[in-house]
Amino acid sequence: MSETAAQGPRLRPTLDAIPTYKPGKPAGADSYKLSSNENPYDPLPGVLEAAVAAAGSLNRYPDMAVTELTAELAARFGVPAEHIATGTGSVSVAQSLVLSTAGPGDEVMFAWRSFEAYPIITQVAGATPVAVPLTADEAHDLDAMLAAITDRTRLIFVCNPNNPTGVVIHRAELERFLDAVPSDILVVIDEAYIEFIRDEQVPNGIDLYRDRPNVCVLRTFSKAYGLAGLRVGFAIAHEPVATALRKTAVPFGVSRIAQDAALASLRSEDALLERVEALVQERARVAAGLAEQGWTVEDSQANFVWLRLGERTLDFAAACAEAGVVVRPFPGEGVRVTIGETEANSIFLATAAAFRKEL
Repeated sequence: MSETAAQGPRLRPTLDAIPTYKPGKPAGADSYKLSSNENPYDPLPGVLEAAVAAAGSLNRYPDMAVTELTAELAARFGVPAEHIATGTGSVSVAQSLVLSTAGPGDEVMFAWRSFEAYPIITQVAGATPVAVPLTADEAHDLDAMLAAITDRTRLIFVCNPNNPTGVVIHRAELERFLDAVPSDILVVIDEAYIEFIRDEQVPNGIDLYRDRPNVCVLRTFSKAYGLAGLRVGFAIAHEPVATALRKTAVPFGVSRIAQDAALASLRSEDALLERVEALVQERARVAAGLAEQGWTVEDSQANFVWLRLGERTLDFAAACAEAGVVVRPFPGEGVRVTIGETEANSIFLATAAAFRKEL
């Protein structure tokens, strides 16, 4: 065997600089998982039954066009079916958006810290990530983002509410931003947590996309709908963008089980709204409890809260794990804590209170 053959296949050198996505740490048998922004409730009524029934056809490929779910989404949001593109979770659709717009020499912009996958999928495409720091109150710095636009900018992610801080962008400032971005740059409004928003000043991204051909909206069934384990996400965009997404998507990516479960979830809206409202009430309880303890807590409109802890981040995460709740640390920055079961939230609050006293 030659020396070259013994070395194995030659991989792209750029992969060495790309970080691996880090999921929320799993919980043990005696712990609650508050690290992945999952919905703590069981599947919505009818969903498990639909998934089990669909499992009977596992020997067949799913409908690659995701026809029935696409039609239902189009009717639900009042958009043409041709404007909808589906994928294995919104992160898969986000990756297709990058692949459709950017390559070597191009730039993809996002706030930072924001969704951890943005820089990863950008570098996988060979493009350059441009991370614009958040403001002191954990919000998108839209003026700084506008100033960072160059002739190489191809796509801008706007996460609203932002993950992991939960802070939102209001209509007036978002519209001003969109109107200032050059029309040949795609702006992706990532609304993975839109169902949890109670701030009436936050716009629905679909309203903004309608008369703006360079605006795309991302949605997911992973959070409020509780289908994180089945991976279903979708984009709403004007036809040229939606067509590009279908070209770059993995063929047959959304399984039959996922398609049928998503349909059943859409048809269980009353139960969905009840569960989301319960989580919103728990979010308010957790945020109020943290504020009473003396923590600085920004107004989160998602299903999690954010604590900026700096160098104490890993110590805090370890204290939570010891108490029986697993949170999501971002070393040197802070922790994101998903709103979970009532008991889990209470354990977290008690742990935060004890940790606060030691500061």
